[in-house]
Amino acid sequence: MSDLEAERVEGQTAAESQQPAANPQQPAAQTYETAAARVEEIIRRLDSGEASLNETLELVSEGKALIELCADQLAAVGDALEQLRLDELVSRLEGETSA
Repeated sequence: MSDLEAERVEGQTAAESQQPAANPQQPAAQTYETAAARVEEIIRRLDSGEASLNETLELVSEGKALIELCADQLAAVGDALEQLRLDELVSRLEGETSA
């Protein structure tokens, strides 16, 4: 292996060791807060311009999955809040009817 190839491999190894490997299965087990923090890390890494093409593709894929996870969790919270409001309204209406 030439010195240039060794430096290239060494550089990639150092860059890859700074960031955890993308894991498509990982987002499902994460909390909203953990996923949002990871998205911020991904954005910083992409903004740095230091990611290789392959790393960029992996980060974008991971980021997309995490954003979808966050959106799903926010939608679930919104649905739960809406249900609570409806339940509260029904209770008030039932209370007015029986009074």
